[in-house]
Amino acid sequence: MARVTLQTVADRVGVSRMTVSNAFSRPDQLSTELRTRILAAARALGYSGPDPAGRALARGTTGAIGVLLTDSLRYAFTDEIATGFLGAVVDELASTGLALTLLTTNEHGDAIPARDVAIDGALVYSCQTQSPAREWLVRRKLPLVFVDQDPVPGIASVNVDDRAGARAAAAHLIDLGHRRIGIVTRTVVGTPPADSDLTSATLPHPQRQRMLGWLDALQGAGISPVVTDVAKHDSIEAEEATVELLSRPVRPTALLCFSDVFAIGAVNAARRLGLDVPGDLSVVGFDDSPVARRSSPALTTVRQDVESKGRLAAEALKGSMERARSGTSGKVRHHVLPTELIVRASTAPAPTSA
Repeated sequence: MARVTLQTVADRVGVSRMTVSNAFSRPDQLSTELRTRILAAARALGYSGPDPAGRALARGTTGAIGVLLTDSLRYAFTDEIATGFLGAVVDELASTGLALTLLTTNEHGDAIPARDVAIDGALVYSCQTQSPAREWLVRRKLPLVFVDQDPVPGIASVNVDDRAGARAAAAHLIDLGHRRIGIVTRTVVGTPPADSDLTSATLPHPQRQRMLGWLDALQGAGISPVVTDVAKHDSIEAEEATVELLSRPVRPTALLCFSDVFAIGAVNAARRLGLDVPGDLSVVGFDDSPVARRSSPALTTVRQDVESKGRLAAEALKGSMERARSGTSGKVRHHVLPTELIVRASTAPAPTSA
């Protein structure tokens, strides 16, 4: 039996080989009706599509982009903000035929996937500046977009206005009369560090910017918050850290949390200690993830537009990859998306006995 090729399918449908190739690898170039006819003809002929390795060699591309995560691949499937971001990226890339490859640094600190995996570009998402994997992607001179990262000259970036959102959250508690305020974050242990430490390039962008925003409002009101550090982005870890914070002789009447995940841990800690939220303790999260709305009480939090962040990141990467292919240059954009304080049932005026 003769081998079925692109040309075989093209002859059956009455189109060019390139049109058949586009039906498999660049579906956005064809009408839905024409692509459906081509794929139906290919199925009838037993043709499964161009060989990926041969197509990559011929085009000089892999047809895949990487997404580098800070913590682990598990984070991509368990954190609702991460999954929302990835979902928006996938939606934006759907018409291009590009595949998504998840990258990470393994438990030994190795960056083998980022160093060796064949990709055409990458999104570096919420990744520490000293990450070996991030370093390898930069060294490979791939088209990159930094997300939740400090902007770098020559590399497009997408951030949310973490500092303004955190400032609004702290101001909300101050307006409610709270003066004993704690912070549950991943930045430092103990009391707030000096400004020079907060702006250190070694601190991840969201942690540093949120801390700065909280301190903008708190220090302006003459309030010195007590800060507790959580080792992992996990509600159980946050609960344990918050129990210690709330067990102090003079406990906070309100908590500012790095994320909604931490805020859920803080609410659970309060319940363990017999404290009412918000009667005895007000809690503010950050992100406005689905868990913030499912929580009881529903969380006051800072909303970030995860859908827009994912879409803009994918758009920026597509543009960077196109410029790399064509050898052209263009202005690199640094997007900053606004945040919004969402007041719900987890905050209330400070207790009169406080």
